[in-house]
Amino acid sequence: MCVLQPPGSGACHHLGRGDFIVQGVAHPELKELGELEAIIADGGHWLETEVACTVAVGERHFPVYAIALGNPDPTAPVVGFFGGFHGLERIGTEVVLAYLRTLVRRLNWDSILHRQLEAVRLVFMPIVNPGGMWRGTRANPAGVDLMRNAPVEALEKTPFLLGGQRLSARLPWYRGRQGEAMEAENRAVCALVEREFFSRRFGMAIDCHSGFGSSDRIWFPYAHTVAPIAHLPEVLALTDIYEQAHPNHRYVFEPQSRQYLAHGDLWDYLYLRASAAPERIFLPLTLEMGSWLWVRKNPRQVFSRHGIFNPQIAHRQHRVLRRHVGWLDFLARAACGCDLWLPTGEQREQLRARALHHWYGMATP
Repeated sequence: MCVLQPPGSGACHHLGRGDFIVQGVAHPELKELGELEAIIADGGHWLETEVACTVAVGERHFPVYAIALGNPDPTAPVVGFFGGFHGLERIGTEVVLAYLRTLVRRLNWDSILHRQLEAVRLVFMPIVNPGGMWRGTRANPAGVDLMRNAPVEALEKTPFLLGGQRLSARLPWYRGRQGEAMEAENRAVCALVEREFFSRRFGMAIDCHSGFGSSDRIWFPYAHTVAPIAHLPEVLALTDIYEQAHPNHRYVFEPQSRQYLAHGDLWDYLYLRASAAPERIFLPLTLEMGSWLWVRKNPRQVFSRHGIFNPQIAHRQHRVLRRHVGWLDFLARAACGCDLWLPTGEQREQLRARALHHWYGMATP
C-alpha cells in the first residue's frame, strides 16, 4: 500500500489535476479516473491509497484504486463506497467521487469531520471497472458482467439472460466460464472487503448503480434467493433512523429479490462469507438510481447507450449528485453511531417481525 504524503514529500508521485498517467502516458479521455487521481493528490497525507489491480485494454493499462481514511483500528466500524462496476453507469462513479471530494475538501477546516474519522473507517473504490468505462460497455474488457461473476447460484428461477448466462460474452449479463476464477476486478473488491470488513464487528457497503425504473432504490441482499437475510432487523433499524431524520426522502428500501433474481451477485457472495462469523454484522447495500425518470424528461437520451443510464443535462446531473451525496454521508454518520441504533434482544425480534411483514408479506405471530 502506498500512503500519499503532502506534495513535495517524495513519498508518492502526485498527478496534475485533470490528467492521469498510465505507464507514463496521459489519457485524458477517461475523465473520471483523472478526477479521482486529482482528489487523491488533494487528499495528501490524509488518504491511504493503493492500486488494487490493473486492467489491460489493448496496450492501455488502467489502475483500480482503493482509498481509505479514518480510524484503522479493527474495533472501529467501517463503511465502503463503491462505483463503476458497470462501465456504462458512470453516474454511480460520479456520486462516489463527489462524496470523496467533499470529504477531502472538508479535511482542511472541519473539526467535526476529524472527530468523526476518529471513530469510523471509510474506504472507497469509485471505479471498479475502468476498462468497461473506457470502452463504454456494461461488462469488463473480457465481456464479463462483474455483478454476475461471483460463485453463487440462484436457488429459484431467474429471468432469461438478465439473471446471468454462460452462453456467450457477446450477449449481455455474461457470467464468465464455469469453474474459472472471478475476474481480477472482483478479486480486488473481495480482497479489500476481506481486509477492511472481515476483522470488524460492524460494517456497511454501498454500491452505486443506475438504470432500473423511475424510483431511486436502496437494495439489500439477497439477489440469489427470495429468502430473507439473517440481518433483516439491522436493515430495518437503519431504514427507520433514516426515515426519522429524512421524512421527505424518495428512496424505496427493499430486498433486491423483490425485483428479480440473479446468479453470481458479488454482494451476496461477500455477505454469505461475512455471515460465517455470527458476531459480525456486514450490510451490503446497493443504490439503484432510477434512470427512466431522466429518459422520460429527455426522451432523446433513449438513443444513446450512455443516455439510458446517466443524466445528460448538467443541471439534472448536479441535482442527482446533491441528492445522493447526502445518503452516502448519512451512512458514514450512522456507522459512527451504530451502537446507538443497532437492535438487541426483544427489540431485534420485534424488528424482524415487522420486516418480514413489510418486505416479504409474512404474517407476524
